[in-house]
This record gives sequence, C-alpha cells and structure tokens, in this order.
Amino acid sequence: MVVKAYPLGMVGIINNNGIAEDEGDSGVEPYVGLEFDTPEEARDFYNSYATRTGFKVRTGQLYRSRTDGTVSSRRFVCSKEGFQLNSRTGCPAFIRVQRRDTGKWVLDQIQKEHNHELGGHIEETTPRPSVQQRAPAPTKLGTSVPHRPKMKVVDEADKGRSCPSGVISFKRFKGAEESDGQTQPKATEPYAGLEFSSANEACQFYQAYAEVVGFRVRIGQLFRSKVDGSITSRRFVCSKEGFQHPSRMGCGAYMRIKRQDSGGWIVDRLNKDHNHDLEPGKKNAGMKKITEDVTGGLDSVDLIELNDFSNHISKTRENTIGKEWYPVLLDYFQSKQAEDMGFFYAIELDSNGSCMSIFWADSRSRFACSQFGDAVVFDTSYRKGEYSVPFATFIGFNHHRQPVLLGGALVADESKEAFSWLFQTWLRAMSGRRPRSIVADQDLPIQQAVAQVFPGTHHRFSAWQIRSKERENLRSFPNEFKYEYEKCLYQSQTTVEFDTMWSALVNKYGLRDNMWLREIYEKRENWVPAFLRASFFGGIPVNGAFDPFYSTSLNSLTSLREFISRYEQGLEQRREEERKEDFNSYNLQPFLQTKEPVEEQCRRLYTLTIFRIFQSELAQSYNYLGLKTYEEGAISRFLVRKCGNENEKHAVTFSASNLNASCSCQMFEYEGLLCRHILKVFNLLDIRELPSRYILHRWTKNAEFGFVRDVESGVTSQDLKALMIWSLREAASKYIEFGTSSLEKYKLAYEIMREGGKKLCWQR
Repeated sequence: MVVKAYPLGMVGIINNNGIAEDEGDSGVEPYVGLEFDTPEEARDFYNSYATRTGFKVRTGQLYRSRTDGTVSSRRFVCSKEGFQLNSRTGCPAFIRVQRRDTGKWVLDQIQKEHNHELGGHIEETTPRPSVQQRAPAPTKLGTSVPHRPKMKVVDEADKGRSCPSGVISFKRFKGAEESDGQTQPKATEPYAGLEFSSANEACQFYQAYAEVVGFRVRIGQLFRSKVDGSITSRRFVCSKEGFQHPSRMGCGAYMRIKRQDSGGWIVDRLNKDHNHDLEPGKKNAGMKKITEDVTGGLDSVDLIELNDFSNHISKTRENTIGKEWYPVLLDYFQSKQAEDMGFFYAIELDSNGSCMSIFWADSRSRFACSQFGDAVVFDTSYRKGEYSVPFATFIGFNHHRQPVLLGGALVADESKEAFSWLFQTWLRAMSGRRPRSIVADQDLPIQQAVAQVFPGTHHRFSAWQIRSKERENLRSFPNEFKYEYEKCLYQSQTTVEFDTMWSALVNKYGLRDNMWLREIYEKRENWVPAFLRASFFGGIPVNGAFDPFYSTSLNSLTSLREFISRYEQGLEQRREEERKEDFNSYNLQPFLQTKEPVEEQCRRLYTLTIFRIFQSELAQSYNYLGLKTYEEGAISRFLVRKCGNENEKHAVTFSASNLNASCSCQMFEYEGLLCRHILKVFNLLDIRELPSRYILHRWTKNAEFGFVRDVESGVTSQDLKALMIWSLREAASKYIEFGTSSLEKYKLAYEIMREGGKKLCWQR
C-alpha cells in the first residue's frame, strides 16, 4: 500500500471533510513506500521528522537517469553524515526517494539508526516553505548559452524593492525584517542551511560579511556534475587560504554553497575560524565585479549580474589553475628544454586565447612510454581532496613492476574538452602509440574523452571511485549482502559465471529496481575483474590498488614555490629506485627451486621481480593435477585442479601444431606471465622450454634496449629516429654514471668507446 505523505509544517492535517486542521504534536514516521509529489516535499517531511526526533538534515547525493539526464533519486542525510568536518561522526541515518513512472517520488531506502546522541525537539535550520502564493518569477535574460541553465537577473529584493544591478545590499541579510507581518530569520552571518537565489548572491553576501568581520575573500574550488558538467557547488575562501603566496597562511575559513534542484543555492559547509588577526571594515576591492576575473571567477552562466542586458554572453570554461602558476612553469619548461632536447610541453588555449590546461614530459618519460606505455594509469588523485593545484599524472609500470612517469599535467577544468585535449597531447608526445588499456576515473567527461582519443583501448574505472561509491550505496545493506556481493565480484572466474551470480544476488534481496546496482552492472566491463582479465593491464592488481607516483612528495598542501622542487625530487627518487633494480637484475642471481629447464630459461631472461612471480607459479604447479578431457586432431583440453580442493579448477586448451595454450584464469592475457595451470600442462607434455611468444620482452632485463624491433612497423622514420635517440641517450647516461665511478672504470669505459667508435666509423 502506498501512503500519501503531506510534509508537516507546510500544510495542516486534512480531515475527512477535506478541511485543514492544526497538526498538533503528532506526525508520520518515514517508512519504505511513503509517497511524495516532489523531492522538496520529501525533504520538508524529513526535516519535520528530524526536528521532532532531534537531529538536522542535509541534502545528500542525487542520481540522474542515463537516458535523459533527469534526476531519478535523491538522498537526504543526517547533518553528521561523513567526516569532512570535525563535527561529523559518519552517521548512517538517511532516507532515499526515487521517482516513479507516474511522476511521484517514493521512499525506497531508509536508515533510522544514528551513531550519536539525539537532541530532542530542535529548531529547524532552514525556513520552511510558505503555502502562500509564490512571488512572480525573476525576469530572465534573452541570451541563452548552450548546455547551461538560462541566465537570470538577480532576484528582486524583499518587499518588492528592486536591487541595483551588480550590487547586493548586506542590509537584506541583516537583522530581522518583517514581511507580510511575519518575522524572517536573522542572517547577519552565514550558517548551514542559508539559501540564495544565485551563486553570485551568495558570493556578494559572503563578501559583505567578510568586510564586517575583517578579512578578504577569494573564489575557491568549484565542483561539476559528473553527468552534464554543470557546476554543482562552489567555495568562497579567506584570501589567506593556501600557501601559494608569502602573504597566505593556510587559513581554513570558507563557505561552500551547493546547487539545489530548484536552481537555488544553499550553504552546506562552513568554517568561520581564522588563524590570523581580523581587521573589521576591510574592503574586498578585488571582488566588486565578479566578471573581472574570467579564469578564476564565477561561472559566466547563471552567476553574472549585468549592467547592460544587451551584451552578448559567450560560454567560457572555468580554470582552477591559479594565474601565478603559468609564468613559473613556463620558466621551468624553458630551462628543461635547454638541457634536454627531448623535453616536450604544451599549453591549451581557450577561444579567448587564455591559458588553460598544461602538459609536459621529459625525454626519459617519452622513452619509457615506448617501452611501458601499453598499460597506462591516468592518476587524478587530486580529486579525492581539496588540493591547491589540479596535478594529474600518466603512469606506466616498468619491467620491475615499478611505476614510471609518462607525463604530468595541470587540468584546468573537468570538462570533456579539457580531458580530450590532454589525451590527444599525450598521444602526440608519445609518437601516437595508443595504450592497450587505461585506468582512469569513471566520470562522464573522462569516459567520453577516452572513447574519442583512445578507441579500442579498454577503459578500467579507478578503484578508489568504485570503493567510495560502494561505501556510500551499500552501507545500509545487511552484512550478508555485502559478503555475497564481494564473493560475486572476486570469486567468479568467467563473465557468464559473474552474470549468473549477480542475477541470483539481486533477485534474492529484491534489488532489481535499485538504481545504483543497475548502473554499475551496465558498466561491468569497466570494473568487474572477470571482465578485465581478458585485457593486458601490465600487472596492475585485480583490486586496482596502487600508490600514486608522488605519494610522498606532493600533497594537498604543496605550494607553488615548493611544487617544482618536490616534483623533481620525487621523480629522481623513483628513477633511482629503477636504477637499483636494473643493477640487481644484472648482478644478482636468485636460487632455483626446481630442476626444470624452464626455470633456468626464465632466470636468465626475466628481471628479478618478474622471475620471482614466475618461480612462484612454477612451484605452485606441483600442487595441481592435470587430466585430459578432450582431444581432436592437434587440439587438446585439460582440466587442472588443485590437490585436495575440488572447487579450484581451470580449463587449459593446447594446440600441438603451434604450441599455443590458453587458460580460463586468463593470467597471461592480464599480466603477460604464464599461470601455474598452463605450466602444469607443459610439464605433462614434456615441454622443456617456453615458446618465445610467452616471454614478453617488456618483462626481460633487456626491455629498454630491444624496443626497436617491436616498433619498426607502424611508425614514421622521424619517430623511429627519436626513439633510437632516447634509447641511446638513456644507455649513455648509465654508461657515464658507471664509467666515472673510478679512474680504472673510466679507462675501461674510454677504451670500450674507442673500439666501438671504430666499428661505427667515427675514425677514418
């Protein structure tokens, strides 16, 4: 049965005659099946329930339809949900409403338990909507902008007084004013729940508040919708936030506003504490007109107040990179080019000629891409927190399974245009060699850019995003479901097995209509292990966990003056680790565990790290039994199962004509190394040496020297020459390093070069 819920506090209780009566102290408690006309009505109902129960409400995440982009469900959460502020406790209480085909909104998920004390009946933090007739809608501009909400003139002031264009009086928010005989709540200073008709109004309110308190305001970070790229929230910060300038002190004071479905904005996060002296009456001269700063100001759509409504407004992109970064980085790039002929950099320009995103890579990174650019991670860890700079990296994994830098970037905004330009620029710098696979975030702009620039490349979603969504969407589910969910993901060996287990799981718990589960199932090729194993990912763990390249060097507090030195320091540290592993692989010899010729063969070819993985698989193969189940001509099939464990078994197909073998575990396809199951079959068939196709050159000790044979076809003569130059330069740098360690080694190195020079006809 579906019950119609009238939000308490908006209307009275309806009696049998249809006449409204006072509601008294009674009220309906939320439960699954409760129906509302709009999500705002659901929020008002939950607010009233929260007031009686003793907690406050925040608007949580919304979900959009994959078909038309409309909002399909909304969450309203306890104000202590999450851990972004010290006052929050990670409270799990929430309700979720979902839109039905009838247009109604039905409560489909609920969690009533809180993990903190409740305060009894409390005052609501946001004014309740009035049931009186609404004021006329604000006049709209005739200018329209593609893919953006229509621009609006600032709402008319209270009591019908118009507000001068470009100016919002602080008196609007000060003290208690009477409107239609009712006293409005005071708003002399910001508080969570304060609402504005536009982001520009919120900005000028915070500016006016700052002048009274005694600090200046800067426009901080913005966040965009993952669906359509529109701005969903904005931060206004104290001018002393961060450390990019000597005058800044890392002040934590800020106000964040969030866009509501109605088009208005609400304060959802706030910190009023400053770590410096305040100067009451201090003017915010730099922000009198928000339109003055295009790259760092507010979005030009729906946020700008115009003195001349006839002006043509063009769509501009936001830029989260501070203006002060460009001259510093350009100076650094030019100095690097003077010492490194292969250094590459590019800067994106928008339609107005303003600097946007930046990309750079030195010759070592470009050379590394020719070796290890088959599996790439586009790491945007800066998006996890409020970093002072949007620094992203392209990462590969070398023949020691160490991360190697394939390029760095500053991302101006999170739009499809920004990511497409960045991927195309990286591709151009790397001689047009597309990766076989890429790990990147699942946001729609990134998905679109990957599909456009890297067609045929398997896009795998970042593990941190998947884990974050799972924590958010599964926290109200029982532990039994979570256990079966993990089992379905990590114990299904084939795609068919996963589909079967998933269908049984959602049917068992009645979750066929769960929007989030439906969405991630549709994208299962991009994150479910069973669908990833058929593509090469260079040994990136199945669970997707890996440390960022600059995990210890750069963080959210790194300032401009420290960025370049820390970037160089972190890069050199990683490359020194690679040189050590190169040295160890050439000079150390691991012990053999068996007398198998294949073990000696792989010890001779593989690096230490890769050989240890192979050696472990070879040793494990002795714990398995192999049984031939089918044979027709040159094709044979084997069932390989673990001794004492009937459930752990895999099918191996072998062709005697060309020694091809494949296993249902797909370890070779995913990692480029033979699994224990195929090694067991090779042992049964007395194959004493691995066919060359099963020893990938990228995993060998000589990976950095033998690349030319792999790229001779399909590249231009100019690109091939560049690859050879980078290869010889890298070899020469190591030659010089070891040749200058002592006088004796110098003499030897010089003699080798002289003899080599004769063969290259240096001397006539």
